[in-house]
Amino acid sequence: MDKNTAQDTWQLEDIYQNQEEWERDLGQVETLLEEMKAYYGKLGESADTFFSALDLSTRSKELIIKVYSWARMKLDEDNSKPSSQALFGQAAALLTRVETALSFTAPETLALPDETISNYRRDHRFSTYSHYLDNLLRQKPHTLSSAEEHIVASTGEMTRTPDEIFKMLNNADLTFPTIQDEEGKEIQVTQGNFIKLMQSKNRRVRRDTFQALYGTYQKLENTFASTLNAGVKRDIFYAKVHRHQSARSASLFADNIPPAVYDSLVQTIRSNLHQVHRYMQLRKKTLGVDELHMYDIYAPLAEDVKWEIPYPEAVEMLKKGVAVMGDSYGEILDKGLNSRWIDIYERKGKTSGAYCDSIYGIHPFLLMSYQDNLGSAFTLAHEMGHAMHFYYSGQEQPFIYSAPAIFTAEVASTVHESLLMEYLLQTVTEQDKRNYLINYYLEMFRTTIFRQTMFAEFETIIHDQAEKSQALTSHFLKEAYHQLNTDYHGEEMVVDREIDIEWARIPHFYDAFYVYKYATGMSAAVSLVQQILSKGKPAVERYLFFLQKGGSDYPLNILQEAGVNMTSPQPVQDAIDRFSSLLNELE
Repeated sequence: MDKNTAQDTWQLEDIYQNQEEWERDLGQVETLLEEMKAYYGKLGESADTFFSALDLSTRSKELIIKVYSWARMKLDEDNSKPSSQALFGQAAALLTRVETALSFTAPETLALPDETISNYRRDHRFSTYSHYLDNLLRQKPHTLSSAEEHIVASTGEMTRTPDEIFKMLNNADLTFPTIQDEEGKEIQVTQGNFIKLMQSKNRRVRRDTFQALYGTYQKLENTFASTLNAGVKRDIFYAKVHRHQSARSASLFADNIPPAVYDSLVQTIRSNLHQVHRYMQLRKKTLGVDELHMYDIYAPLAEDVKWEIPYPEAVEMLKKGVAVMGDSYGEILDKGLNSRWIDIYERKGKTSGAYCDSIYGIHPFLLMSYQDNLGSAFTLAHEMGHAMHFYYSGQEQPFIYSAPAIFTAEVASTVHESLLMEYLLQTVTEQDKRNYLINYYLEMFRTTIFRQTMFAEFETIIHDQAEKSQALTSHFLKEAYHQLNTDYHGEEMVVDREIDIEWARIPHFYDAFYVYKYATGMSAAVSLVQQILSKGKPAVERYLFFLQKGGSDYPLNILQEAGVNMTSPQPVQDAIDRFSSLLNELE
């Protein structure tokens, strides 16, 4: 079948048959916004009024997400289409209006006396909203008056400046030098080709790429330091204003994660760094170098494997990989793969990359840029993991709890990747392909668990420094980053001074205390997969229940019921033990 036939694209008609249907819902959102005005300042009047306002707010959110998502996906099909640009512009403007119109509900609810809320909640109609209200009331000590919250909200445009400066510097203003590739041809280093060049078999290419990229950042080190400093001060400002102990506790509060979970992750990784050091020793030995440098870290350890995986083959691999989840799970997966949930291949004008979105009451939609390789096969597994999570939670939960928190969402996607990997490791017998798979899996562990925890440590260090009113100079940032790289990579690694500036190119540092979720998510996923493979049906049933819970409870509670206690070091240790066993095999 030719790529990009109708069967290879998603079927947005499942949402709206045509633009007229979409426009009808657009008008319906406008009507709901008008109705919402009647509730401003009235939430304390009666249980009837309060329930009607909550219900109307929920219906408005559900409908605007449907309207907005359809328009965004139409645009993602072909970004060059003026009609799609116009539709998306309409939907985006309406989304902003909905968010603004509904913004009064939280502060007004929190301003009500506790007794009023308690009386309301005796009414059985509020049972659906129980967790929603618990979570809202938890925020009371950190919520200001409506007038004060309005002032804080109005600082948003100003406090986004560090992110905007970083993006302009990083994506628009920086120009990297040219180097000579493997054939001796001139090639310009870019953000897009950096990792590919760093995976070159030719060591000179890797070194030249490394020095070209980081040498460019070093020329602007003081500007990047000032920008990051401003971002950190912004985090501290918002934490103080909302009466949080620190920027970190403010960030963890959103998911109701105790700081002990963050600390436990760092401590468990710290006590197992000898495993990363072993991996670096293996790198040095396999690459046959006298000294292992930071520019050797992405060089593949396995021989080049010409492993073409066309999309239909990737589908079959995934189905076999998750077969352990049972027939019912397999049928839903099969339905998604064969009912045009997925826009599969690249084409001119289409948004690149991959994501999964879900429309409540309909089904998930996946966007991909499938290439016939192992990386794309794992991307399919990852996004279908999200899709299955959305599907199960959408079937079992009301709209307000249908979207899982990011803390748990990344678990489901990584469970799929790990199940696929474990299946391939059991069934692939050709040694070169096995080595290739193990190298791929080890890199997943290194970049997702160890590297993200190192980033998490760096975030703690720089926020602690700023909270003591100490300046974040480029010298301080480089020294702190150098020490972390030394600790994490061990004695076998020459920590080249160029790497000291790497913090300057990491966008996640402008979204503080976020990256630890990648490490906890993969740790929880690996732990769940080991349970599924070793304990069978009881573990499968616990995992399916986890998928069904969506966002109806706090992430740690949901994971605990699935059999993973993230307040203990065990899940992280389980993941490290799997890393160690893979290392044993490759050694």
